[in-house]
Amino acid sequence: MAGGWRSLLRAARRYPWPTNVLLYAALFSAGDALQQRLRGGPADWQQTRRVATVAVTFHANFNYVWLRVLERALPGRAPRAVLAKVLCDQAIGGPVAVSAFYAEWSDVLALCAADQLQLGSHALEDSLHWTLWFSVGYLPLLFTTER
Repeated sequence: MAGGWRSLLRAARRYPWPTNVLLYAALFSAGDALQQRLRGGPADWQQTRRVATVAVTFHANFNYVWLRVLERALPGRAPRAVLAKVLCDQAIGGPVAVSAFYAEWSDVLALCAADQLQLGSHALEDSLHWTLWFSVGYLPLLFTTER
């Protein structure tokens, strides 16, 4: 068993991109399946397959490349460097990732509430504005006052 783990770790170090993409897709898909399970409805495996496909084809690759760019642009593990990475990720990475799916020239999805997306004929600028502020809106969750 220990030999299997060693070979798995060796493969992960040798091929980090495919390893991260597959791990991200597995976690993303497991999260979707768990969410369906917790809602009490029947499992929708087509939905989970679509989630896995999006994770493998876009999200995992985008996140792998984006986080490497952030690490090279803002190296270090000091609190200031980590905060700068989080701010850049929230201000740039999040809106880009969301806009890749929700921003079209003909019909833009406009964000109405945190849990509701509604089709609308809004300008691209309005959609990107709300996409940016929705993404940045998660920042207060990082700075909780309770200990």
